[in-house]
Amino acid sequence: MTAAWHLQQHDSAINWQAGLNMGFASKGGRTVLERLSHRGPLRIQRPLHPEGAQCPHLYILHPPGGLVSGDNLRLQVDMDAGATALLTTPSSGKFYRARDNGTLQVQHNRFSLQTGASLEYLPQDTIAFEGCNARMITRLDMAADARFCLWDLLCLGRPAAGEGFTNGRVDQHLDIWREGRPLYIERNRFEGGDPLLSARWGLGGAGVSGTWLATLTLDREQLDQLREQFSAPELAFTQRHGLLIARYLGQHAEHARHTFMRLWQHLRPQINGRAACLPRIWNT
Repeated sequence: MTAAWHLQQHDSAINWQAGLNMGFASKGGRTVLERLSHRGPLRIQRPLHPEGAQCPHLYILHPPGGLVSGDNLRLQVDMDAGATALLTTPSSGKFYRARDNGTLQVQHNRFSLQTGASLEYLPQDTIAFEGCNARMITRLDMAADARFCLWDLLCLGRPAAGEGFTNGRVDQHLDIWREGRPLYIERNRFEGGDPLLSARWGLGGAGVSGTWLATLTLDREQLDQLREQFSAPELAFTQRHGLLIARYLGQHAEHARHTFMRLWQHLRPQINGRAACLPRIWNT
């Protein structure tokens, strides 16, 4: 469903080209990590099984902790028929201040889900430092009956450190495809000092934005109940093409993370038939 990516050797003393490629297969009622390759500082811990062998939990590790100018991280995950997995990260991702305006810092995620597969990609938030030059690309291709839940949380600047986002740039690409047809295409560009960041028709001064998506369709009564249960000015729900979509726009990254986690806990049984089982790393 997706072509494999290849990283050319461009490492230097000041930037990294890192990649992680994982392939999961369903065998005898278990999901096994059948294929694994990596290069550079992008690894996983061994699969953990807090809810049994059918759905392993894996933590994606990036030891440098963030991206500088010229860094390129690529994650590819292929879920074979019937495979199930949950992926998360132990800490926030970071795009540090760029050395110049022309050199990008890139994170590229690609997910491929075959028939009956289920994937949950639930990373911590990403912090865009003042002066970064970041590009974030996520694409998911799935079979007709595959299931997923993923979210993408972005923090512009570091308000707790007295840092806003008066210069820099973040490009976001988020694509969801089913059977070769697009279901959801999102493009955002945030530039430091742009009126969009403060205008009421834009972010309205909110430094934290996020998108939560899952293969789930609710009837009108269920959707109204969900809106009532998760009623908050920062959160809005919509549905289209078999996807439930929640959008967050607020000031506090911790509140955004907890909101998305609670939403996942509440809806997980309907998304993939499994009771909520929090990754242990979320409690540390």
